[in-house]
Amino acid sequence: MLDRKSLKTWLEIATEAALAAGVVLEDCYGKLTQIQEKGQAGNLVTEADQQAEAIILEILSRHCPDHAILAEESGYSGRETDTCLWAIDPLDGTTNYAHGYPLSCISLGLLVEGVPVVGVIYNPFRQELFQAAQGLGAYLNRRPIRVSQTKDLGKSLLVSGFAYDRRETADNNYAEFCYLTHQTQGVRRSGSAAIDLADVACGRLDGYWERGINPWDIAAGIILVQEAGGQVSAYDGSPLVLASGRILATNGPIHGALSQALEDASAWFQALTSPPKASIP
Repeated sequence: MLDRKSLKTWLEIATEAALAAGVVLEDCYGKLTQIQEKGQAGNLVTEADQQAEAIILEILSRHCPDHAILAEESGYSGRETDTCLWAIDPLDGTTNYAHGYPLSCISLGLLVEGVPVVGVIYNPFRQELFQAAQGLGAYLNRRPIRVSQTKDLGKSLLVSGFAYDRRETADNNYAEFCYLTHQTQGVRRSGSAAIDLADVACGRLDGYWERGINPWDIAAGIILVQEAGGQVSAYDGSPLVLASGRILATNGPIHGALSQALEDASAWFQALTSPPKASIP
């Protein structure tokens, strides 16, 4: 485990950057003049994304010049030998933001040798600051948070999302979303992976899964859920591989059941949508 002094320092640096970027998001909200698509349909970028990222990069480069950075808009900067990597999303929930729907955040996660150890998620519209560091706990507005105690998948409230390639692939999470809607008290879709993980960490939601996501979407949320007492893995319960683009995060007690449900969803959906067999006269 890393020393507490370094973790606290990095946590405060991430907090400074997130709060500064939050001012940008508030200032630009409802005043956007540049909304563009990048790559796949629906994948938006605005001047708010770019301005917020610029402020974050300036703060990180000033305080942590020997750290590598993976940023959503500007990509990777650093050396192959760097053991510390910041994964940052200056505006998670850009589609929400561009439409004037106030559910977006800034997400900064620090990975050391590929393992998330510090995370800050800031939602300026709710004035909610989530912070976590390895061994130091998880907090919302400086107060400790814990995951929920729901033990039964049938009594759980979940959240998920859909990747930008959902129009082009059959592996689009529709089957899983429908199946889990039947198996639980409900499934929500916020449009922000970072907020989803933060809501699992503070007990508002019991579980989250998604495919087609990037390290900057989830790096901060992973350590937040873990430090709040939750569990994070691949869909099948094996150790999470960030590059896979798939994540399962829960309060812990429902983890196995949700993992199994994700495996069962495809067969259920296929049976549901298959045409009925002709009856024999």
